[in-house]
Formats: sequence, C-alpha cells, structure tokens
Amino acid sequence: MIRVEHLSKRFGDLVVLADINVEIARGEVVSIIGPSGTGKSTFLRCLNLLDQPSGGAIWIDDEDILAPKANVAGVRQKMNMVFQQFNLFAHLSVLDNLTLAPVKLKRENKAAAEARAMDLLRLVGLGEKAYAFPDELSGGQKQRVAIARCLAMQPEVILFDEPTSALDPTMVSEVLSVIRRLAKEGMTMVIVTHEMDFARDVSNRVFYMDEGLIYEQGPPSQIFDNPQREKTSAFINRVRSYRAHIASPDFDLYALNAEIEAFCEKHIVPREARRNLMLLVEEVLQLHKPWLAGGALDLTVSYSEKNGELELDCECSGDAGNQLQPDEGEDGLEAMIINALCERIDYRLLHGRSRLEFLIKKD
Repeated sequence: MIRVEHLSKRFGDLVVLADINVEIARGEVVSIIGPSGTGKSTFLRCLNLLDQPSGGAIWIDDEDILAPKANVAGVRQKMNMVFQQFNLFAHLSVLDNLTLAPVKLKRENKAAAEARAMDLLRLVGLGEKAYAFPDELSGGQKQRVAIARCLAMQPEVILFDEPTSALDPTMVSEVLSVIRRLAKEGMTMVIVTHEMDFARDVSNRVFYMDEGLIYEQGPPSQIFDNPQREKTSAFINRVRSYRAHIASPDFDLYALNAEIEAFCEKHIVPREARRNLMLLVEEVLQLHKPWLAGGALDLTVSYSEKNGELELDCECSGDAGNQLQPDEGEDGLEAMIINALCERIDYRLLHGRSRLEFLIKKD
C-alpha cells in the first residue's frame, strides 16, 4: 500500500533522513522505534507531505504523491495522522470536533456525520463525552477523541506520532488499548513509539531507525529478542558503556577506578555487581601487565538496564593469547579469582586481536 524509495530530507545542511527504502502492506501495523533525533517523526510527516521530502519517491496505492499533479488533499484524506499534542478545537464540543472535517471537506450530510461520530466515540469509550468541551477532558480522553476524529475521515492508513508521549503514565494504557483494537480490526498503521512492550505486542514489523536510516527491520521477535545489528541490540537492551584505552604498564589505576565508579553510580549498577567489577578490573589488569610493556589494552564496561547484566570486555591490540591459561609453573591464582567473580567467560581471537568477555556475577 505504501512504497518508499530513496527518501531523503534535509533542513539546510542538516540531513534528517538519508536513504529510506520500505514497503508497507495493506492491513500491516509497523512500529518505528529508535533514539530521539533520528528522523522518526520526520519520516511520518514526509509520508503525509506535511514536510516536503528533499528527494526520493513515495507511492500510495500506486499513486506517485510527489508528482506535480498529485492530489495531495486526497492523499491526506486517505492517510490521516494523530500527533503527540491533541490539536482539538477548544471552542467546539467533542462531537463538533469529529464532524467538522467530514462535513466541510467531504460534504457529508451533518446528521449522518454525527451518527457515525457517535459510533466512533463509543468505539473509543467516550460516548458520554459527546457534548463536553476539550478542557473538560483528561489527556488520555483528549487523545482518544483525536483518534476518533481521525477515524471520522474514514482513512485507509493512520500515522501515529508518539501518541502517548504527552500523557501522564496512568493514561497511556487507555490510548494504547484503542490502538490495539484498531490493529485487530485490520487498520493499516505506522506508529512512532517509545512503548517497547506495546510495539512488540501490536506490530507485524518493527523498524529501528538510527542516523536517518532504517538501520534494521523485522518481526518483533527478531528486533526485541534477537536483533541482528549492534546499535539495535544496544537500544533494545538500553546498554550503557564505558571505554578505556591503556597503552602503558604505568597507567593511572586510581583515575581508571574513579571513572568506572562514576559510570556505575550514574547508571545505578547494583552494589554487589559493582564490587565484583572493580575486583575483576584489578585482576585483569594485573594479568595483562606484562603484555602492556609492548602492546595496548582496550577495556569496555557494558551495563544492560533491561536485564541488569554487567559485562567487561578486554581486547588486546595483538594476539596476546588467552591470559587465563597459566604458563607452565604458574599457580594461576589470578585466573582462579577471575573465575570466581564471573558467571561466564569467553575467549576469542578475531582479526588478529585477542578478546576476553566476562559476564560478572550480580551477587
């Protein structure tokens, strides 16, 4: 139903959308997730021509909507949008907000428009609020009215731009319930959202956007449980990381420890896991100290907010071998201590670089 090829958007020298290529089928529900500032809302606004694309092509039902003679008004009636802010007319009743566009733009009979508007208000659970004014409604009720107003135009596609971001957390579920119902009824929807559980539950596909691109796309099971690309995984798991490059055996251990402590404080790493991390860093550095006389070491501490996993990666600038395997005649005390602090340890040799990965015990 929607086909996008090489879509780009610039604001002056700022590239917001770089090269978007997607197809969305009729009846499909697509959720778009990703960090703030990566072009998600701009992509929706380009689909609806609220922002004019800088390049590329968009087809809606095989109609090139960027063609000079395209019926833009007709496209917007076919593809409606629900915004973060509700944009209701404060001087009109809820019922009049729903009937204004069908009567003025589509020349519908007012009585028929009001009858359908009442059906839509009942659909979103607000039949009793038909004659109320927007200022008398809660935020969640206003957004449900905005969805009903959108449906009053009988669109074939609805674009949702973070429909719950302006709501109190207690009101989010009532809006998401309405969108779930629309999904079950087969409405084609493209939803920009930060509600990960909702996106997993309601979507046929999920797009992860980053740096103006659809960086990864797939079914919710792939994106949320088995992402194929590094940035997707980091976003889904809310992975926070700290990196240090150590190029000398005379490195400043006190400064390094202070930086790791600050990282743990900032991201509220549990106390026991933090203690194990600090001990592990000390033992790993002691183990690799001979290597630092001629090589370098990169340490990466990663903490997943989603599952509470704390990891330490230690990568050598060359083939240092597995330092946890003691040489003949050594007692391997550091290796024993390290094993006691970790739930899992993996050693890899990739592209001539040695890498030890430690999953640290939480308690």
